[in-house]
Amino acid sequence: MVQRRSITTALTASFATVALAACNGSGTDVSEPDPDEPIDLRMTVWTADESQLALFDDIADAYIAENPDLVSSVTFESLPFDDYTTSLTTQLAGGNTPDLAWIFESTAPEFVGSGALADLRPALEESEGYEYEDLLPAALELWSQDDGLYAYPFSNSPFAVFVNTDRIDEAGLPDPQQLLADGEWTFDAMRELSAESADEIGGHGMEVRDFNYSIWENLAMVWGGWDAEAWTADGTECGFTQPEMVEAMSWLHEAIFVDGALPGPGSTPDFFGGDMTFSITQISRASALDGSFEWDLIPLPAGPAGQQNVIGQAGLGVLQNGQDPAVAADFLAYFTNPENAEALAAYFPPPRESLLDAAVLAEGNPMLSQEQLEAVVVGGIDGAITKPAHANFAQLQSTIRGELDSLWTAQADVDVVLADVCEAAQPLLED
Repeated sequence: MVQRRSITTALTASFATVALAACNGSGTDVSEPDPDEPIDLRMTVWTADESQLALFDDIADAYIAENPDLVSSVTFESLPFDDYTTSLTTQLAGGNTPDLAWIFESTAPEFVGSGALADLRPALEESEGYEYEDLLPAALELWSQDDGLYAYPFSNSPFAVFVNTDRIDEAGLPDPQQLLADGEWTFDAMRELSAESADEIGGHGMEVRDFNYSIWENLAMVWGGWDAEAWTADGTECGFTQPEMVEAMSWLHEAIFVDGALPGPGSTPDFFGGDMTFSITQISRASALDGSFEWDLIPLPAGPAGQQNVIGQAGLGVLQNGQDPAVAADFLAYFTNPENAEALAAYFPPPRESLLDAAVLAEGNPMLSQEQLEAVVVGGIDGAITKPAHANFAQLQSTIRGELDSLWTAQADVDVVLADVCEAAQPLLED
């Protein structure tokens, strides 16, 4: 029996540190599951997409059929995307610990270093037919500590640009696919096409999906084209006052408040509703396309520093304080084995080298052509960076969001606002 339920919880992100400390546990041997009786597993996820949840159901049903002595049911518990980490850490602090959980890459260092997660490497390496050596070392890096692996990076999804080609044609604008072929697909070009399409036919130009003037880390898909970064690679120095970041954020501010290329604060347009020309997001969003308009998918544009691939990486971990980490790890090994990883690749590009092939991915992605998958997924993972991640990310995310609030007005002074960001963030980087 596979169950689902939804929870809505709202607390400040700074609560994450307390919650992680509360669930800190000792090391657990997860290589040999042997419960006294079958248990009910619960995994928190942030998707509410019915097609994705149906696939999870199918995998879980197959596991239960093969392992009735270990598991009697699996619950996939959908938490709201915007408040996912807050909701998860609230559960941990309250003693309502799930057995498995999806984890954002932004909080990977915090979770991995907290002791909250079990080391999965023994269970995965010893699982028959798992082919652990097929996992790309670079994909595992963010989730590793010493010789342990504390979450499986089940999704390595490049960010790309969905194009409403009906709007491009109706506005009489150049085809972005041709601009790409000609080496002219740049952020400036996308900004110009966005503003012109909105002027010509109404609606809106472009969006950075899920940014919504609060999830600022999603802007890494833009500022990567300027080679800007939120903080240095060692996580100790604020990067918001560096020239590259100032230039990137100035470009964004002008695109919003001068050109009208992006909808301003308070607007809630939806690319998948058909009234927007471009959306910067991940391929898993293709499931929201309903055939009401023609569309294309192309790589991120180039900025002044060139084209930078950016991936959103999500890990799947086993909680130390769950009811039976060994059983949870066994299910995780089954959930992510080569066969199931290939099925999940329809939505979540896997970290398996053998599956990062356009022909293979096309079999599970009927909405995307082999050419699109080659350009966006296979090509998009090569040399990619991830969104900002830090051991103190929960506090940084909240603090920086608060300082950036004053940037989202037409009269804002970008230099002053970004200086305030670094003044507030630097002490948290030094903790």
